[in-house]
Amino acid sequence: MDPLLLSLTGFAVAMYITPGPNNVMVAASAANHGLRASVPHMLGINAGFSLMLVLVCGGLGAVLLSLPDVLRAMRWAGAAWMLWLAWKIATAAAPGAGGRREVLGFWGAAAFQWVNPKAWMIAVGAASQFLRADQPLGGQLLRIGAVFLAVGLPCLLPWAMLGDAAGRLLQAPGRLRAFNVTMAVLLVVSLVPLLRQG
Repeated sequence: MDPLLLSLTGFAVAMYITPGPNNVMVAASAANHGLRASVPHMLGINAGFSLMLVLVCGGLGAVLLSLPDVLRAMRWAGAAWMLWLAWKIATAAAPGAGGRREVLGFWGAAAFQWVNPKAWMIAVGAASQFLRADQPLGGQLLRIGAVFLAVGLPCLLPWAMLGDAAGRLLQAPGRLRAFNVTMAVLLVVSLVPLLRQG
């Protein structure tokens, strides 16, 4: 196997499976709605992030980095949205109760990647580590996008299974509320690197 491809695959797995906003939201979704209902959310993350990654590696990231005020505004808009999502997770009603929050879904999860700080860090890291000046850009973008697309669902699935199992284990409304609050806190904590950058 090509050493660069092997290294890219290892990077993709490590970036996808480590805790971050996507993983926390998938676990919370599966805990509250079940594994099957969370599949569109996972597919949206996978497709949305792969597309974002290709676009950022293809040059959009360089344009945004040259516009620090736009990038800062995106960062703070993303932080505000993530705080709102954390609030929705923390206050989600127990299964069977009225007012349950809806599953984020494919398009919402795909769009979320553009304000997800971890997604931006991964995209910039992938561009700096795996693009080579001596190779055609199109083929490199295809390789990077395909690798992240291939490893995304297998890496999100354990988080969804964890959430689904927690949801079944935490049938008592108080326990599920504690789980949801914990997931919301983890989502807020994932904002710390973003907010430190100003």
